[in-house]
Parts: sequence; structure tokens; C-alpha cells
Amino acid sequence: MATKEEILADVQKILAESLAVDEEDVTLDATLVDDLGAESIDLLEIVFAIEKNFGIKIDRSELIPEDLLTNTQYVVDGKLTAQGLDELQKRLPEADLEEFKLNPLVQNISKILTVNDLVNIVERKL
Repeated sequence: MATKEEILADVQKILAESLAVDEEDVTLDATLVDDLGAESIDLLEIVFAIEKNFGIKIDRSELIPEDLLTNTQYVVDGKLTAQGLDELQKRLPEADLEEFKLNPLVQNISKILTVNDLVNIVERKL
């Protein structure tokens, strides 16, 4: 089984190639959208490359739980409710939501995913 450092090295290479950024910019705390400039189409390519590299399957809902974001039980006035935040944490256990919780706008959900989150997802699936 690969170590976390080995997983990180492979994820860094995949992200650097997919997003045309330098590997040294792909740090554990870098967010895929804000820091590395990923767009939705990039995320699909990244997931495919990670799946192929590690021989795992990552469901899109593990990265962005879209059904949660359209549920009126969890979203009011464009923001996740406390119940929505709890559900988001259950679905994205690797994600650190502390900063997002300060202003939980649905439109910012894609900005929470970090390199560390990806590494942790891969590690859990291996």
C-alpha cells in the first residue's frame, strides 16, 4: 500500500499536468479552484487520471454533493443551513469546512476542495 507521501507525489504530478501549474504550487492546503485554477471540466479530467493511476473509483458526489445543494431542507436563501453543513461534513469527511462555515454560500462549495482532501480520499480508497 502506498504511503501518504507517495500518494501526494502522484496527485501533485496529476494536478500539475492537468492544470498546467508547477508541482511546487500543488501543496496540501492549496484549493483546487481558488489556488490552482481548476474548473468543472478539469475536475473530471483529474478524477479520471487519479482513478487510472491508483486503480480506484471516485464518484463525483464524493467531491461535490450536488443533490445536497438543491435540497430545500439543507439550503435556504443560497446558504447551507446548520443541518446542511452537518450533512456536507458527513458526505465530505476529508474536507475542512471551518472557513466555509463562516459564510456557507452554495456558490462557494467548489472552493473548499483541497489537495489534502484528494490525497485523503485516495488513501481511504486504497
